[in-house]
Order: sequence, then structure tokens, then C-alpha cells
Amino acid sequence: MEKRIKKTYICKDIRTYRINSSNITGYTPEVGDLGIFEVVKLGKHERMQGEFKRNITILPGDWIMAAFGTRYATAQFEGYVPANCDTELHILGAGGTVGVVTSMHQKFIDVGPTTLRFIGQVTNRRGHIINTKKIKKHSLKSFSGEVSGATQVILSVGSSMDSGKTTTAAHLVRGLKKKGYKVAFVKLTGTVYTKDCDLNYDLGADIAVDFGEFGFPSTYMCSESELLDLYESLVLKASVLQPDYIIMEIADGLYQRETKILLKNEAFMKTIAGVIFSAGDSLAAINGVNLLHSWRIKPFAVSGLLTASPLLMAEVKANLRLPVYTIGEITEQAEEILGRNTGALIKVTRRVMRAAS
Repeated sequence: MEKRIKKTYICKDIRTYRINSSNITGYTPEVGDLGIFEVVKLGKHERMQGEFKRNITILPGDWIMAAFGTRYATAQFEGYVPANCDTELHILGAGGTVGVVTSMHQKFIDVGPTTLRFIGQVTNRRGHIINTKKIKKHSLKSFSGEVSGATQVILSVGSSMDSGKTTTAAHLVRGLKKKGYKVAFVKLTGTVYTKDCDLNYDLGADIAVDFGEFGFPSTYMCSESELLDLYESLVLKASVLQPDYIIMEIADGLYQRETKILLKNEAFMKTIAGVIFSAGDSLAAINGVNLLHSWRIKPFAVSGLLTASPLLMAEVKANLRLPVYTIGEITEQAEEILGRNTGALIKVTRRVMRAAS
């Protein structure tokens, strides 16, 4: 009987392929290279996101199609592409990112990552390895620093992973939609998995896109130029519906490599209309805002997990001259919040929008 291949989300665009299981000794994979992997032992990941976004259960002995990649997740795994495939491999992310875990959060020490064995390369008819980044490379636009003139891009950044960035973004989306605006959501960095895009779409975004659209299993260790090109490309993709606002999330915390690269890039920040900062507690909020100020970035508000506690909110308000909003307040006051802090909406003609895309 032919072995069923469980195709993960990062492989969604792959229709025809072959499996090369010969002459793979010494093969050094690249980020985006597709492979077939056998599940050896279940750990943290017992399900993967399939090509149609459905969660698929995996069991020892199953074969999955996934992509080599990296991951930086302070509350989960740190992982990299291996130097060769003769080693134990791990699922780094549920969307189909595979590599070797080098560190993990303490809460996963007992269960560990789900382990895999490399079966073979996924190739095209000519025998070339299919690479998800390379097959989408022609779609990437070079960074111009001008694309966001078609709309207002609002950044949602935070003190760390799980600080409330996505929730803050989603309630900005919801609040603006309630006032009749067209709103897009973009997740610029992270590890491929559609949960954050799905939440924002469910809360009203007219379109929700992320880096996975361009074949990136993750953005960890991307070059500065790749990040800027991704930004340009995702904004253009989101601009198809001519949104009034693009709410954009950058993953992880301010000290994370790619987040820091982007926030300290003057050309990138010149395209941003406003920044909202999320944090899990008052100390993180106050010090995070001060760090942003040192980078010449002035967030217009603070939100995030800390707003679940009135006392933490009071501490932030006592030490920062910034408004602090709960997600309920963001939903109800989004138009007023952005109107006060991001200036007049830049209007452009439909002709210019079409030319840009």
C-alpha cells in the first residue's frame, strides 16, 4: 500500500513532486528545503496544521511533508537547520517547520520536542529539491520605502512572546471595522502558523496575510534586506483591497534579532504611522517604552496582558505619560485612539494604488 503523506501548511502550494531517498548522505539542507519525515516519537507537537489549515493528528510511523527552518520562541523552542540529516530532527512549529532544537523552555523539558527521521528530499520532475522560499522568490518586491503611502501602517509590538501583541492588534482591527473602515492585518515575522492571522480575520480584518505567503517557514535569521522586501511585498498584497489601515504585528520582544533590526531601521520606521506597545507587567511596559524612546520611537499607547490587572495599569500610568488601554477600550475607541495619535489618513488615488501593486 502506498504510504500516505501528511502535508503541512508550509507545503500548501506543492501539487506534484517526487521523493528522493537515495544519495542523501552528506546532504546539507537550506531554509525552505522540503523533505519527507517519519514521526519517531511524539513530544510537544501531536498535531500539525495541514495544507488546508485543518489540524492533522500525527502518530509514530506517519510520514509528513515539511520544510527545514529555524525558530526563535522564548516560551517554546530555539532551533536551527541541521548541518546534515543523519541526526535526530525535531518539529519546531506546527505549520511545518523542522530543524534541531538547541534550547527549550523549562515547561517542555519533560515532554521534549516531537522527533523525526529524515526519509528523503522532495524534488520536482528534474530532480531539483523544492524550496518554498525559492519558488516564491519571484513574487518578492524590493523594498522602496514608499509602499505604505497608500495607507496607514500601525505596528503592534511587545515586550516578549505572549505579551498580548496579537490580541491588541485584533481588537484594533475589530474597533476600526465597527466604524466602517477597511482594515488589513499583516504578521511580518515569526514561525509559520496561521493562528494569529485567523484570529484577526475572525475579528473582522478584510484580509490577513503573513510571511508564509512567500514561502518562509520562519523569519528567524533572515537578512535585513529579506525582512524589508517581505514588508514591501506583504503591504502590497494587503493593499489589494485598498484598506484604510494595515495593522501589522512583529513577533517576539524588542530584543529579538529581527524585531530589533526592523525597529532600528530608519527607512522602515519612516513608513510607519504609529506604534502600540504590549507588555505582560508594569516593569516590562515602562522599560520597554523607555527602550523604544532610546531608539527614537514614541509609541502612542500601552496595552497587553498587564491590562487584566487594574493595579498593574495604575503602576504604568503613574510612571509613563502614555495612555493605557484594555482590549475592550481599544475595541470601543480605536478610531479616536488612532485619530489622536497617527495624524490624518493619507489618501491616494486608485490609479496610484494599482500602479504600486
